[in-house]
Amino acid sequence: MSGTTFGSLKVRNYRLFTTGQLIKLLGTWMLFTAQDWLVLQLSDNSASALGIVTALQFTPVLLLTLYGGQLADRYDKRHLLLIANAAAALVATLLGVLVVAGVVNLWWVFVTAGLFGAISAIETPVRQAFVSELVNKELLPNALSLSSATFNTARVVGPAVAGMIIALLGDRTGPIFLLTAALSIAPLVSLIRMRTAELFRAEQRTIAARDARTIDGLRYVRRRPDLSLVIVLVLVIGLFGFNFQLTLAVLARVEFKVDAQYFGLLTTAIAIGALGGALASSRRLARPSIWLVLTAALLFSGFETLVGFAPSFPLAVLLLLPTGFFMVYFAQAANQRVQLGTDAAFRGRVMALYVLVFLGSTPLGSLIIGWCAEHYGPRSGIWVGGAVSVLATLIVTVLQLRKAGGKVRVHLRPRPHVHVDTPVLEPAR
Repeated sequence: MSGTTFGSLKVRNYRLFTTGQLIKLLGTWMLFTAQDWLVLQLSDNSASALGIVTALQFTPVLLLTLYGGQLADRYDKRHLLLIANAAAALVATLLGVLVVAGVVNLWWVFVTAGLFGAISAIETPVRQAFVSELVNKELLPNALSLSSATFNTARVVGPAVAGMIIALLGDRTGPIFLLTAALSIAPLVSLIRMRTAELFRAEQRTIAARDARTIDGLRYVRRRPDLSLVIVLVLVIGLFGFNFQLTLAVLARVEFKVDAQYFGLLTTAIAIGALGGALASSRRLARPSIWLVLTAALLFSGFETLVGFAPSFPLAVLLLLPTGFFMVYFAQAANQRVQLGTDAAFRGRVMALYVLVFLGSTPLGSLIIGWCAEHYGPRSGIWVGGAVSVLATLIVTVLQLRKAGGKVRVHLRPRPHVHVDTPVLEPAR
């Protein structure tokens, strides 16, 4: 099992990349947790203020991600990642100094959140596309899953550590931002130590802008219904269902009235489940089918809806485990279906579009969900997102079944599973 689950770690460049990312992401999730807590402190527990800072953090994704994908297809991805990670470290240092000096206000948090968003908008599609240069094609599904496992390991540890530090320091968040800046140095060291001769890529050259146009990437996706269907579903679920950065903070502080340590417990629960989902995906050796993507989306949406109605804090923590599992299992299946089905020449732009709909939908979604939580109670921010995601998944499933002329059969024996009878499993490329 370990040979399959952790096979990509045998590749030196990928091992360096994963180590640097894990250390950096630990700091990033600590920063996000501290930032949310700081916003609630500065705004007298306003869910709307938290929605605004979340929107500002993700709005640059709408404006810059497609450009980031174009850069990824034109220039050396390793060099781009060095620049982006160095910029993130500088912004974290700025916010930490402001908080420690006692001069921070809500507007400064808004500004730094926007800067983090701009950096992430460029870095994320480049990083997603760079994974395909670290390992060969046979190991790519495993490498994508392990990258997700790295992300979710950080989600497990980061918020929990941040909660403990905040509690130990008497609700002080400044040291966390400074620690994040220090941890951001790790990916710079890893990228510098990589052996470029061992990267899996064509001869490196600067490509003219006319040969890597964003519009050509969009046309490519439009001609590929097997890609566009998944991207549309990710758009809807990202818009309404993936707002836990906002909803869990409000649920903890307003509904359950717990302190920072218990807020960290909520985020840790969903992250533990997410880590399990990432590891479960790591044994996948081929491109996942559309039916696997739809099943995972439905299970995630259903469990999220149940979290919104959880009557007690312990039950909410328990339900967040399968919610996190299927959240990442769906996200990984969708990511792998898109990335493994995309030609290398278009991968940067297609993954930029994927990141755009996955993260770029968050600004509008966070405002909608934040408004719901403000006016109809903190629970509504969660169950509304889950219910809308369930409905969207069912609609897409019906449309796909009608297009393929298939039927769904549920079997309870010899083991519970869903089987789809259809003459066309994969749309023509």
